[in-house]
Amino acid sequence: MEQNTLKRRGTGLIGMDPELSWPGYTLYAPLAGPGIVDLVDPRGELAHRWTLPYRPGRHARLLTDGRLAYNGATLAVAPFAMWRKYGGGSMATYDPNGLLINEFRDDYQHHDAHHHDDGRILYTAVEPLTGAAARRVEGGVAGTEADGVVWADVIREAAADGTPLWEWRAFEHLDPAEFGLQPHYWREHWPLINSVHPLDDHTVVASLRSVSAVLTIDRRTGRYTTLADRSVLAQQHHATPLGNGRILIFDNGTFRTGESVTYSRVIEIDPRTGELAWIYQDSPREAFFTPFMGGAQRLPNGNTLVTEAAFGRIFEVTAGGRICWEYVVPTFSAYPDPATAAAFPGVSNGVFRAYRYAAQEIPWLRKL
Repeated sequence: MEQNTLKRRGTGLIGMDPELSWPGYTLYAPLAGPGIVDLVDPRGELAHRWTLPYRPGRHARLLTDGRLAYNGATLAVAPFAMWRKYGGGSMATYDPNGLLINEFRDDYQHHDAHHHDDGRILYTAVEPLTGAAARRVEGGVAGTEADGVVWADVIREAAADGTPLWEWRAFEHLDPAEFGLQPHYWREHWPLINSVHPLDDHTVVASLRSVSAVLTIDRRTGRYTTLADRSVLAQQHHATPLGNGRILIFDNGTFRTGESVTYSRVIEIDPRTGELAWIYQDSPREAFFTPFMGGAQRLPNGNTLVTEAAFGRIFEVTAGGRICWEYVVPTFSAYPDPATAAAFPGVSNGVFRAYRYAAQEIPWLRKL
């Protein structure tokens, strides 16, 4: 009998309602894999595969001209153990055959890197805080700094040639007393920015996981506005602007304020009022939950593609909350590098995020 619980429950295409689902190709990168990125068609059949030189430093995305933007894990530095899971370093684009087009390196990059079509990259990185600066960071589990260091987040933007364009340092702009680590978090990383996305030419929206907050940041002044805090969110990911002025967020639900049951949901928040304009959660609510990672993409027909990341489950829901497409990543693997495999043993089909694309958004697909 199959001993892996996820495999036993079924992988690949679980179900599809062609009348409700938005047709397209779904892209994902198995996190523990050796550098594979897969594109599957609406029926879950493999349409294309890239084999790249680094294992994923989280995720891959297609740009408007069909290039693959991919964040790879260089593991050139390892500030603390969890870095082996979510560190990046290589921010590159590749052609359909996996040939490198261009690459920008920052070995302290982690989690997210937003590749603009013109070659600019907006990304998250870390810098060390020591001594009194480290002690100013409040909360978390006492004594869990990385050899006395708290690694603090920096948001950076670089030009296509690597020229620095902009930088925002969390420790410079955030009050650690206001943005304290939640009690169960280790003190090695603060405030753990896991997504950055341009809202407009002058504004960035950022998700701060370990303090459960989503901010908008004015690039001109560095000042921020809190869109949601731990009274609304819990360990969230993937704060993404929508065309209607609202922000779509994957709300993980770990350490949720005032709740004894863990559950994930996807919410759409109106920055002007703070109101939740749309919510998706399962019934019963605890049936949908990933303690870490996760993503949500609004599709052109109003449906939402959801990544229940830790368990490799990707599904599509209508505005009314009806599931109309479901797929479980069939690729299970252990981490390919021995040090990471030793620190995080076992096999996984986890993915950080998935994205859906229409056939016409992939100009090379039918030419291969």
